[in-house]
Amino acid sequence: MTAPSLRTGLPRTRSWLRAHPLVVDAVLAATVLACMIVGSFADPHDGMHGPSFGTRAPGVRGVVLMVLAAATLVYRRRRPLPVLAVTCALTVTGFVLAPVDPPAPVAMSAVVALYTVAARTDRPTTWRIGLLTMAGLTGAAMCFSDGPWYAQGNLGLFAWTGIGASAGDAVRSRRAFIDAIRERAERAERTREEEARRRVAEERLRIARDLHDVVAHHIALVNVQAGVAAHVMDKRPDQAKEALAHVREASRSALNELRATVGLLRQSGEPQAPTEPAPGLAVLDGLLDTFRNAGLPVELARTDDASLAASVDLAAYRIIQEALTNVRKHAGPDAKAEVSVVRVGTSVEVTVVDDGTETPPPEAGGGHGLIGMHERVGALGGTLTAGPRYGGGFRVHAILPDTTGALAGTPPTTRAEPPARPQSGPGEDHAP
Repeated sequence: MTAPSLRTGLPRTRSWLRAHPLVVDAVLAATVLACMIVGSFADPHDGMHGPSFGTRAPGVRGVVLMVLAAATLVYRRRRPLPVLAVTCALTVTGFVLAPVDPPAPVAMSAVVALYTVAARTDRPTTWRIGLLTMAGLTGAAMCFSDGPWYAQGNLGLFAWTGIGASAGDAVRSRRAFIDAIRERAERAERTREEEARRRVAEERLRIARDLHDVVAHHIALVNVQAGVAAHVMDKRPDQAKEALAHVREASRSALNELRATVGLLRQSGEPQAPTEPAPGLAVLDGLLDTFRNAGLPVELARTDDASLAASVDLAAYRIIQEALTNVRKHAGPDAKAEVSVVRVGTSVEVTVVDDGTETPPPEAGGGHGLIGMHERVGALGGTLTAGPRYGGGFRVHAILPDTTGALAGTPPTTRAEPPARPQSGPGEDHAP
């Protein structure tokens, strides 16, 4: 048989044997019966240099005891404790019949049964049953044998039963150890798969937020400027040309940001991946100019221009972009907006308010603007509140912990958030 066929045949044989344990136990029982019959022909005390064979033969009752004990072993895995009790009873019966019949080594079946009990139960049970079996069989041998109580056979019976219990306990411990290693490996594999799925979901959600922010902002501006151009095309063509120029600029910016976002999906080795940095507060004035060109007056208040962590800088920019997009879409044509960016300790507070009075009709299915802002802030460990203002308008307030300041050793400043005022139905559809 060649090596490849041997490697293929052994696993199949093991699988078949595991699927048919009764066959394995039957073969074991036949082997034990053969050993007991051979041992019944040996006289351990007849020869000068060891046991002799052929000087005695087992009686009919001894053969019956050996056959019954071996047949009982066929069911050792299904009923280990009853099999041990039956084999011990047959062994004691052999000791009782020893003065009239040649002794039969039925104790071999009891040793195998004790091994099975130790291998398939726990350690405390093995100790109790093992000691009880060792003491019971050795005591019966001392009481019913024709030799002295300290005979070599009695001590050997005590040792063999102890060896059977110890071997079974060792096998059980090894199986438990292997099962624990296998379970740990499977759990680690499941954990790796779950972590991979979680990271994929987080990355997909992040890219979806970026795409939403880019598309919602620029398409809203394009929509407004296109409406203005269509309205003044006949009477004021110069203003219409200016509006169309803003449409072209907004669409070009949208395409550039979409190209940068989609470029994140490229493999590291693919060419033509964009290398421009992500937008941040450094280009906030340009963002506000696009809204001013679209007819939304925006005022900006900033305390400083200190550098922020890249993630915080991008989140602040996107929150302002999304909040102003909502103002332009939902607050009405005469609305005004105010934006403030304030550093408080190691946190950055971003606030966008408007004085709009109109509320749009509820959108089918709702929007994802406010959801995306909450997700961005939550990913950084900050807080965000958004809701209608008392007296009219809408307010978005975000507190973003700056990781750059946290690394410097200053704990972030925490502030209690004011409770959100009850919103009317249309207020919940403030996001695009």
